[in-house]
Order: sequence, then structure tokens, then C-alpha cells
Amino acid sequence: MNEKKIQLTSAEIASLWTTYMNDSMAKCVLGFMLKDIKDQEIKTIVQSAYNISIGHLEQLTAIFKKENFAIPTGFTDEDVNMNAPWLFSDIFCLTYVNHMAKVGMLAYSGFVSMSVRQDIRNDFIQYLTETATLYDQSTEVALTKGVNARPPYIEVPAETDYVDSKKYMSGLNPFSDKRPLNAVEISYLYMNVMTNSVGSKLCIAFAQTSPIKDVQEFMLRGKQISQKHIQIFVSKLLKDDIQTPQAPDVSVSNSTTKTFSDKLMMFHMSLISASGIGNYSTASSASQRSDLAINYERLSLEVARLAKSGADIMIKHNWLEQPPGVKDREKLAKSEEKG
Repeated sequence: MNEKKIQLTSAEIASLWTTYMNDSMAKCVLGFMLKDIKDQEIKTIVQSAYNISIGHLEQLTAIFKKENFAIPTGFTDEDVNMNAPWLFSDIFCLTYVNHMAKVGMLAYSGFVSMSVRQDIRNDFIQYLTETATLYDQSTEVALTKGVNARPPYIEVPAETDYVDSKKYMSGLNPFSDKRPLNAVEISYLYMNVMTNSVGSKLCIAFAQTSPIKDVQEFMLRGKQISQKHIQIFVSKLLKDDIQTPQAPDVSVSNSTTKTFSDKLMMFHMSLISASGIGNYSTASSASQRSDLAINYERLSLEVARLAKSGADIMIKHNWLEQPPGVKDREKLAKSEEKG
């Protein structure tokens, strides 16, 4: 069968649309970062990330035209004020690219697995490879600069062992001792400390540069939730005398000049929130101590409520671009009757 005649599936349509939205946003953010970065090694990494987004947008636009697929509005030059003063430190820019590369790797691996048509699969495999390379390069630069916080160290196991009691899975009883954290649980606690750290800084930057009150309040609420979650995860680590390495200097400036459109900032936070909920869900399923699993589930609901309030703000201001979907058959039928 001719590949060109094979229709796109709903999963492929969703994946292509989501990628276009995300990359059009990334182009704006990374383009703004590039104009103020002084460190040449970091600038090279951010430039690579920017070039990847531009390349994806060009490929996606070609696919949309070939498939008679309406090109999403996404985000354009109108969504970023290139004349605004610097907002993010060089180290923040590097940390941001590294963090978003992690988000991208998870997204693209999912898109590959949901795609059936060979050309679409090939594109997403390419995107996954590019993003993995970007993650590797950004991590290497962070290591050479001494700003890559490593997960906690524990002793390498000298022998294998098996769980010999149901108590291994317990942890809810406040009057009984909890077993020490295992390596899997430590990994997820640490990862969620770091991701919330990046999210908190973004919320601060977005809150201080938005002129709209409900956006400011939403961002400040997001910052408070991120900081609260960091404290919860750190306290779990400290109870086992596991020190959490300090996050790198991911500072933001004191600029209050409108830098990004409120539509872009709210969309960015919805992406961060969705990624956070996914991280918590994975961590919950991987954690064998019941108190940790329930904590992640509880905190996921808090992030979900924040995301819902963000969606309400976007709808209120007509900022929420609707994903492709099927037509409302009942509505069509009723309009046909009136005709």
C-alpha cells in the first residue's frame, strides 16, 4: 500500500499537534534566552535546543500541508518581547534546557509507541534521538562547570536480598518505625525535588512579569505548591540521613517588564504540571513504602487542582487552543434539522 494514502490515526494527530505546540513555545523561550547568555558553552547548548525546535516546526509544517491538517496557531514572535531585559541567569538557561530535554524524551518515546505510520514513527524517533543528545550534551556541560547536582550516593550492594516481611511495604502507621528508603525511592524523591525547583523559579519569573492579576496569583500559588512539595520530599530523605545536594544557581532577575505573553506562560505551566503529575504517578508505582505512594497520590491531586484552575484562566481569556477532535454528531444532526 502507498504510504502517502494511509490516513493519520487519532494518536498520530494528537502527537503531531502537541509537538508543534510545545516546539513553538520552546522557540520563543529559547530565542529570548539566547540574546542575553554570556557563557559561550551554555549558549551553544541553548542554540542547539533552539535549532532543534526550529527544525521540528519546519518538518511538522510540511506534514500538515501534505495532510491538509490545519496548522495550529501555537506561539509566534508576538508571544515574546525580545526588547525586555534579561530574566534568567546563564545557569538557569542550562538547567532549563536539561530539564525540558528530560520532559521531551518522555514525550517522544510515548509518541513513537503510539505512532503506526512509518514516516511518522521515523520523525519521532529522530526527535527522540536529537533530544537525548541534547540532554547528554547539557549534562556534560553542567558537569564540567560543576553545576550539575548529582543524586545522593549510597553503598553499592555487596549481595542480593529478598523481601522477607510485609512490613517492607508498610509506612502509614505513625507509631511504628519505617524501614530505610531503598535506591529506587531515593531516586524519585531526589528527581522530584529538582523538577519542583525548576518549576518554582519559572513561577517566580512569570509572576513578576505578568500584568494580569489572576495570572500573577496562579503563578504565586504554583510557587508555593512547588516549595511545599520540595520540603516534603527533602524531609523524607533527611529522616534517613540522606543529604539532598543543593540545586545549581537557577536564579531569575528582578525584571518586571512583560517578557512573554500570558497565553505562553500559562501554557508552559500546564506543560510543567502535566509532566509533574506523570512524574508523581511513576514515582508512586515504583515506591514500595506505602507512605511514599500515598504521598505522591495526594500531591498529584494538588497539582491537578492547580492545573484545572490554570485551564479555567486560559478559557476565561480565550488562550486555550483546542486540540483536534471528532465532530459533535448530535450537534451536527440538530443543525441539519434546522436547515
